[in-house]
Amino acid sequence: MVQTRRNFISSSCKICLLGAAGFSLTQSIGCAPTSSVYKAAISNGNLNVPLNLFEKNALQIVRPAGWYYDVAVQKNDDNSYTALLLQCTHQENQLTVTGTGYHCSLHGSDFDKQGNVRKGPAEQSLHHFETSVDNNVLNIHINNFKP
Repeated sequence: MVQTRRNFISSSCKICLLGAAGFSLTQSIGCAPTSSVYKAAISNGNLNVPLNLFEKNALQIVRPAGWYYDVAVQKNDDNSYTALLLQCTHQENQLTVTGTGYHCSLHGSDFDKQGNVRKGPAEQSLHHFETSVDNNVLNIHINNFKP
């Protein structure tokens, strides 16, 4: 009887751990960006991103060399580009990409794809960078910006 109870408890614990691990994995996958991260050097105050990256996915995450925060770059329907710093305007936490915009896991602020606040406590929109296209390269003008 004692051995049967031990086996039951041991098996139950293993099942719970496996279930928790599976749940955690699905949650972390759900929080991952929809695209891979493109690492870019800063050159003459710009981040240079090849336009062919946007052929498969209209949203690209760009990681500037030496920066703590990424830049989300969205190709818009009119072939313009929106570049947003993924830094929460409430308390400077990194943001994660969601299906409808960006989320701050620290205090729950949500931003739409254009960087506007949908849900606080953040009150200010995300920082926008100007962009231009030259020879199949998207230039994100960061100049001397320091996040």
